[in-house]
Amino acid sequence: MRLIIEILLMGLAFFIGAKLVPGVSVDGYGSAILAAVLIALANATIGFVLRLLTFPINFLTLGLVSFIITVLMILLVDNMMTSFNTSGFWAAAFLAIIVALIKAIFSAVAGEKE
Repeated sequence: MRLIIEILLMGLAFFIGAKLVPGVSVDGYGSAILAAVLIALANATIGFVLRLLTFPINFLTLGLVSFIITVLMILLVDNMMTSFNTSGFWAAAFLAIIVALIKAIFSAVAGEKE
C-alpha cells in the first residue's frame, strides 16, 4: 500500500512541477505518474550504473554529478514519451529541483514511520 501511495505522490509532484516550471509539459496526471515511474526505473538501473562509474568525480563535486545524472534520466524519459516534454537541460534541471522540494514537503507532512 505504501508503494502505491509513493507512486501517486511522485506523480502528483511531477504534475505540479510541470505546471510550475516553464518549458515542461505533461498531458495529464496519468502521464505524470507514468513519467515518474519511468524516471524512477531509469534512475534505479542506468542511473545506478552511471553513479558507480562516476563515484570519484561525484565525491569530488559533492554530489553534483549525481544531480546531473538525475537530469539526464529526466531527459531520457522525455525522449521516450510523447506526453511528457521538456524544452532542454535547464528545464529538466529546474523540474528535478522542484520535484525534490515537493517530495521533501510531502515527507515532512506525512512523517516517517518505522
